[in-house]
Amino acid sequence: MDRHLVLGLGGTVDYELRWDTAVLDRLALEHRVRRHELTTTAPIIDERSLLVAIIAFLASGSGAERFVASSQVIEHFVSHFDYDVTLGGTGVRAGLALDRLGIPSIQHLVSIDENVRRLLPPSISHVSSAARDTLDPHLIIQYPAGARARMLDGEVVSPAANRLIFANDPPNREMAIADELPDALAGAAAFLISGFNTMQDHELLERRLAELERAMGSLPGDALVFYEDAGFYVRDFAETVRRRLLPRIDVYSMNEDELQEYCGRAVNLLDAGSIIEALDEVAARIPVPALVVHTRYWAIAIGTQAEEHREALDSAVRVAATRYRLGDGFTARDVDETAAMRRHAGGASVIAAIQESRDDIAGVAGFALDVASPTTVGLGDSFVGGFLSVCSRKGARS
Repeated sequence: MDRHLVLGLGGTVDYELRWDTAVLDRLALEHRVRRHELTTTAPIIDERSLLVAIIAFLASGSGAERFVASSQVIEHFVSHFDYDVTLGGTGVRAGLALDRLGIPSIQHLVSIDENVRRLLPPSISHVSSAARDTLDPHLIIQYPAGARARMLDGEVVSPAANRLIFANDPPNREMAIADELPDALAGAAAFLISGFNTMQDHELLERRLAELERAMGSLPGDALVFYEDAGFYVRDFAETVRRRLLPRIDVYSMNEDELQEYCGRAVNLLDAGSIIEALDEVAARIPVPALVVHTRYWAIAIGTQAEEHREALDSAVRVAATRYRLGDGFTARDVDETAAMRRHAGGASVIAAIQESRDDIAGVAGFALDVASPTTVGLGDSFVGGFLSVCSRKGARS
């Protein structure tokens, strides 16, 4: 039987906002938002607090995922804008990237509705723990570099393009494990774990982790286990997940925002010394065969098995860059064309400097792409899909 990829643990229905400065400015003036109110940490309980958070993130140029008091807040906010209904979640978007490469996968879902049935391509089959149809949309905002937001007493300008996620999703908070998961894992070449970051009940989290561990008993011994980190709604829960799952994880992956959150400080992503210090610091907390960090400038693996994943890193960077420049509708040929494009000079310099001094680090430079309307949503998920495409070709962990 052919070995397959199993991707989990929860998918989402996303409302992807079409960025509209005029609408944002109108709302900021209607809600009388002022500069001193901007914060990224206050609870999001209504349209005004959601708006304040969006402008605050825009001002810093950072990306994030945040909890919202109710799905009604999201529904009300998007009613002011044009938006597209898409599918999200790390596993689902990784599966969609794999589909563009002609690679099928099995998805573990915790919720389903007509949007999911309509938008999942035939190459993605699924197992689901959902007992009924539900819809709890995630608000996805991608803003461009130089985006402006005008308030009562001034304006802010985004220094970089990035994406924001806001959600209140009960099925993903509960993260029920499907009864069919062990059978799906029995023939897996690789298993992607993600999504525990949305849970908010510690006792339930412990139960779900125990259920997942039992299901993972069906995995072949050579299957690769890939864990994608995310912004935990309850930060301490990340430690619980690591405590239970680290012995089973082969590749532990995170983006630049999560790297800096672990370090508790900003990291100069174009300075080799700062990067090595940060990687060593996080690797000491997360001892796995390969710790992967992906950023806009480079992707690096550190650990005893880092070099084994160099090909996967390059595939991951190419797929993410292709989605950045073309959106969802790319093809395998588009990915091949991306490979011939110019790499980021600063990223390449960092990789060269780091690899000259360390033999436990493998890295590849990102691409220097000048795109009028880039896609910033789901780049990390596409990175994961590109990484796992190499596992699919090889069949399993070497």
